[in-house]
Amino acid sequence: MKLHTLNPGNGATHGSKRIGRGEGSGHGGTSTRGHKGAGSRAGYSHKRGFEGGQMPLYRRIPKFGFKNPFRVEYDVINLDTLQKIVDANPSVSEINHDFLVSVGLISTSRKLVKVLGRGELKGKLNVKLNKFSNTAKLAIEKAGGTTTES
Repeated sequence: MKLHTLNPGNGATHGSKRIGRGEGSGHGGTSTRGHKGAGSRAGYSHKRGFEGGQMPLYRRIPKFGFKNPFRVEYDVINLDTLQKIVDANPSVSEINHDFLVSVGLISTSRKLVKVLGRGELKGKLNVKLNKFSNTAKLAIEKAGGTTTES
């Protein structure tokens, strides 16, 4: 190691503006504060989003809509999907959360699942899930199965 190879550590010299050290430094005179106004005075601080008295961006942009914090979201499965599962696994007689996780249709057994009535169910099937549409419930019971809301 020689003296001419020494460098400051990483980050040691980043952003070191030498303010108020004469005109030759480029940061003399008003010391990068501009002329007059609150920002040029000592002790000045402003609130987040303050734009010097101009109407701030967050107040200029129109606001609309409503996000319901109590909304309940369901993962949706249709009857045709249930029929595909039965076709792939003929020994299945009951469909519940754990089975849907093992097949890969939902990610965790804590997900809420609603069965909708698109498609057609051919075999007898006992379905234990969170919610059913009226058409899905009628179709499952018509095919000889049962629906249980859990």
